[in-house]
Amino acid sequence: MNRRDFLTTATTASAVLALNGCNDSNREAIDYSKHPKAKSSDEKRVNINKNKKTVIKLATSWPGSFPIMGTGIERFAQRVKDISGDSLEVKIYPKNVLVPDLAVFDAASSGQIDAFHSGPYYWKGKNSAFSLYSGIPFGFTSEEINSWMIYGGGLELWREQYASYNLYPFMGGNTNIQMGGWFRSEVKSLSDMNGLKMRIPGLGGEVFSKMGVNSVLLPAGEIYTSLERGVIDATEWVGPALDIKMGFYKVAPFYYSGWHEPGSILELTFNKVFWSKLAYEHQSMIEVAANEMNSNMTYEFHYENIHALKRLRELNIEIKQFPQDVVDAGKIALTEVLYELGQKNSTFVKVNKSIQDHLALSKEWSDASLRYFLNVR
Repeated sequence: MNRRDFLTTATTASAVLALNGCNDSNREAIDYSKHPKAKSSDEKRVNINKNKKTVIKLATSWPGSFPIMGTGIERFAQRVKDISGDSLEVKIYPKNVLVPDLAVFDAASSGQIDAFHSGPYYWKGKNSAFSLYSGIPFGFTSEEINSWMIYGGGLELWREQYASYNLYPFMGGNTNIQMGGWFRSEVKSLSDMNGLKMRIPGLGGEVFSKMGVNSVLLPAGEIYTSLERGVIDATEWVGPALDIKMGFYKVAPFYYSGWHEPGSILELTFNKVFWSKLAYEHQSMIEVAANEMNSNMTYEFHYENIHALKRLRELNIEIKQFPQDVVDAGKIALTEVLYELGQKNSTFVKVNKSIQDHLALSKEWSDASLRYFLNVR
């Protein structure tokens, strides 16, 4: 056999072996000590789609086609369909169609549905730490909370704690800074907050309760009627873009700037077992589409809010600020709430410490950059 024939034969034999794959004897012949160990994520990459269609049952806490939040998840579903070449279908069930709006967490945990779109602070009754992932009063802006989530360890903590409920969360949007709410009567001092009945969820609700407010949680469909009939005296919702559509200005004309939710995260959360069975490329497509939705929703809220604010001014709605004694009392109340919840829950302490460490550094940078710029712009 000449040299050329020998090389051709050897190359062909090597190709056959590669195509046939490695059997046990092949593996024993390879010195794996000279190769990096495969990561679990690398092993997952072989779980290819092979053109099998997967349907994801996703329930939301919003009505169908609800502005920004509802339409945002609908665009996410279409995006997933497009980039997967129709091999992934996200079937959306608006609130109360398949499960009640605030039952989506339990439904996904048990496997009744595959995923949901909602807000982490709704589940603070299960673990008070969950409310922290939505943000805290006087805390993160949308940019800061995304920074903490993606690079500061927030997402890892969130997934670690949701895992005990068989859930796997992604950031699913951000409302950007929220307004302080609509009030039937003007707030002139802290004493006007005492005994006030107000719809306000999350840590903001607990802070307001410390200030003498009777905070309540109402579904969206009941808020306007409750305000109109005097069942509640005030409500926060989101910001001008969504608030004006709810018509709150007709029955509660005093509108306040806010500090209770400066950058509130929404969530796109999957049943963990369902997620683990998805093909690797499907997981990647969902992650890309979720990140896009998280960013786009933040920008859409900003865009819609600036135009809605113009409309409110045309309606002669004055934007008010809470009196200084209310703001001061809010900061004191926040410190008390964080301390008390930490005394009851070590997980809360762990998450809050991560937040406060990141926030302290972020404040220094914002003071040196953004605050200066906004003051001189």
